Parts: sequence; C-alpha cells; structure tokens
Amino acid sequence: MSGNGVFRDPPGGRKAVAVWSIGVAVYFVAVIFRTSLGVAGLEAADRFHVNASALSTFSILQLLVYAGMQVPVGLMVDRLGTKKVLTLGAVLFTAGQIGFALSPSYGMALAARALLGCGDAMTFISVLRLGTRWFPARRGPLMAQLAGLVGMAGNLVSTLVLAPVLHGVGWVQAFAGSAAAGVVVLIPLTLFLRDHPEGHGPSSAGAGGPGFVRRQIRDSWKEPGTRLGLWVHFTTQFPAMVFLLLWGMPFLVEDQGLVRTTAAGLLTLVVASNMGFGLVYGQLIGRRQSARIPLALGTVALTALLWAATLAYPGPHAPMWLLVTLCVVLGTCGPASMIGFDFARPANPPERQGTASGLTNMGGFLASMTTLLAVGLLLDATGDNYRIAFSSVFVVELLGLTQILRLRPAALTRERTRLTAAPAASASPGASASASAEPAVAASADPAESPRPAPA
Repeated sequence: MSGNGVFRDPPGGRKAVAVWSIGVAVYFVAVIFRTSLGVAGLEAADRFHVNASALSTFSILQLLVYAGMQVPVGLMVDRLGTKKVLTLGAVLFTAGQIGFALSPSYGMALAARALLGCGDAMTFISVLRLGTRWFPARRGPLMAQLAGLVGMAGNLVSTLVLAPVLHGVGWVQAFAGSAAAGVVVLIPLTLFLRDHPEGHGPSSAGAGGPGFVRRQIRDSWKEPGTRLGLWVHFTTQFPAMVFLLLWGMPFLVEDQGLVRTTAAGLLTLVVASNMGFGLVYGQLIGRRQSARIPLALGTVALTALLWAATLAYPGPHAPMWLLVTLCVVLGTCGPASMIGFDFARPANPPERQGTASGLTNMGGFLASMTTLLAVGLLLDATGDNYRIAFSSVFVVELLGLTQILRLRPAALTRERTRLTAAPAASASPGASASASAEPAVAASADPAESPRPAPA
C-alpha cells in the first residue's frame, strides 16, 4: 500500500516464488491426506467392521466440514493473516491423519476425518491469498492454476505411493508414516513464510462491523451470477469427486473384477486427465467467455453418457476401453467446475469475492456429499448392486442441470450490463485505485480448482 492509499502491485521475483512454494507444499500434503481414504476404502471397511453406507460417512463428514468452512476461512484469512491460518490448518490436518491411523473404533476415526477436513479447508484459500499478495495482479490466475495442478499431483501421490505402502506395511504404519509429511512442511511454514512483501501489506481499512457476515452472504446470494456459479460447480464436480474420494476403487475391484493395481491405474488416469483438461479449459475460457455454458453443459452430457454406457453394458463387466474412456471423461469434471467461479467473479465487487467464491465452492461438495451417501445407502439396500447405486449420479445431474438452465438468462444479462458499464466506471475519478486493487481470485478447495481469468 503506498502512501496515497493506492495499491501497488507486489514485485514477484525469486523470494515470492520461495514463499509461495512453502504454501503450496502445505496444500500438496493436505491433498494427499484428503484423498488417502480413496485408496483405502476396502481396508477401512474391514478395519472398522462397517457396511457401505457407514463407510461413505467418512467422506461425507469430511466434505461437510470442508464445505462448511469455506466462508469462515475466507474471513479468517482477512482478519488473522495467511500464515496463522495456514499454520493452524497444517496442525489440524496432521493431527487428523495421525488420529485416523491410530483410531481403534469407527467413532474415533470419524472424529479424526472431521479434524482433517477442518485443517484441509484452510489451505487452498490461504495459498490463493499468497499468490495475490506476492505476485503482480496479472499473474494471479496463473499462480492459482499452478497451485491447482500441484494439488492434483498430491492426488497422484495418494494413488501411486500411499496405496502400495498401505498394502505393504499395513494401516497404522502407512497412515502414521504419511502424517510425518505434515510435520515436515510445518518447519519452513513457521520459520520463513510471510503474509506479504515488505511495504505491500493489505489496506488497514478492513471490512467488519455489526452484521458484516450476514450482509456479505446476503448480497452475494442475491446476485444470479453467484447462484449460477454454485449450480455449475454443483453439477459438474461431483461425478469425479465421488469416484476418486471413495467409490471408484470398490466399483472397479468388486463390480468390474479388476485387480487393485489396474484399478489404481484408472484412478490415476482420472487425475492425469484432470490436469490436462484443466489447461485446455482455462485457455478456451480465457480467450472466449461465451464458451463457458457450452463447456459446462457438454461436460455434464458427456459424463452422463459415459456413465450410462458403462452401467448399461450388457455383459457382466464393461470392457477396458469403455472404463478407460469413462475415466478420461471424468477428468473433465474438475476443470468444468471452475466455470462456476467465472460466473460468480464478475457478478460481485472485489470486497465480496471471497464470500461469493465460498458460496460457489460449496456447490460441488454438497453434490458430492449427497451422492456419496446415496451410493452407500443403495449398495446396502440392493446387496451391492453398483449399477443401481451409481444411477443416483443421473438424478443429481438432472437437478443441477435444471437450475443452470433456469438461472442462465438472468445471470448473463446482468453480467453484460456490468461489462457495458465498466468503461464508464474506469473513466470516473478514483478508478485507478480500484483498478489496481487485489485481483478477484476464486476461493476454491478442490485440488483441480484453479481460477480462470476474469472476463476482459
């Protein structure tokens, strides 16, 4: 902040990269812990002697905590600073991973996953804030994309490293040993991370006052772009999330008859596809904003088509080429969910970006929780009939699709109005200060959720 109150872009440079890398390393470990249950679902059922619906409660509770923490974490980062929130998050998710490793009962294991989800929820928003505080505004979206790709790399580590370690050394050693990574990242975090470069601190005129939280949520929700963003995120993200977090491995092993190593390879394919399509979707939307709705609806349609083809295949098992195609298509779900932030961002002023992004981000996690529970309940009710259980995907997609089509006209009309008025606003007194304010960066928690550039 300069002496005249105008925000000056941070310089970036090597020190910025070093500080940002510390934050990204914390997020990387958080994603490993978050997705570790996805490769240990069958072992967890045996260890705690639970059925499918009880097993799904692990991921549902973790996602419930994660989604519920999005808006509060954004406010905490604004009030307490990035370092304090990121440190608290690292302590919580490390304690949760250790607790999950040592839990002797189902109830204690649930509490450990809830603690892990609470800490995990504090990481990505903090990393996004580091990017905006340490790098010039024009590089904010790029840094967020890179952070998302690092998160997906953490997902790969769960699949490629943790899975064989778990089968080799056992439950306690694998999960307790992985928790050491949380301790390792805490050391540079506490010693070297800084919230912002010297002389580039945030404005002291922070938001607050009576009714601030209620006012922020109310004003954000009134915008049709925020609601459209939530439903786009809701409809596109959950198929891959459900597959990767819990039910993909049991489906591929128990229903499709694959060996664990082959199933793990297909889960890895989903993650790799996600990373590749993330770059493609980002480039398309950055160049042409009109591609947002076609990409979102196309992803939903293609995902539903591949699931229908897999579940309706007449033989006892779907052929490998079809399973591979399904996993590649599931990789588009994460990048498509980011389109939701591209509707919420232009609909809200800078002072509401965190709240609007938090609301949008809850959409996919609410859909994931609903589907995780539905699949578990249907498996128990049908005697482990995965075809019936996974049919719940279509119901959730249909709900989200109707809301997207309902909100789309009002949201796009209001967005066009704002964009038309922008040139006039930029010519008004004081526009230079607002133009150089902190860029609107989506407060996303999904390891694939890397914000795209705002409409030009």
